[in-house]
Amino acid sequence: MKNGVLLLIVILLAIIPLIFLNDAEFGGADGQAEEAIIEVAPDYEPWFHAIWEPPSGEIESLLFSLQAALGAIIIGYCLGYGKARKKYSSSKQ
Repeated sequence: MKNGVLLLIVILLAIIPLIFLNDAEFGGADGQAEEAIIEVAPDYEPWFHAIWEPPSGEIESLLFSLQAALGAIIIGYCLGYGKARKKYSSSKQ
């Protein structure tokens, strides 16, 4: 029951902004940071450039999603391993 309520809250948190903010532009923090830097120091030149730029926004989104999924898998594995280790080590004693 508790998990269902939490899942419903997460879904609502994702859907409500899309419903009420029709013309909103959902940009990333990188773009906002770039705008703030240009506003503060218009002559600033970055000292580092990307080694490889993805050919399109879709590929960039795909790579970001894969990175997030891989991180979630690693975190889930570590949490599950720790919980199982704790469970089975306490049952042996």
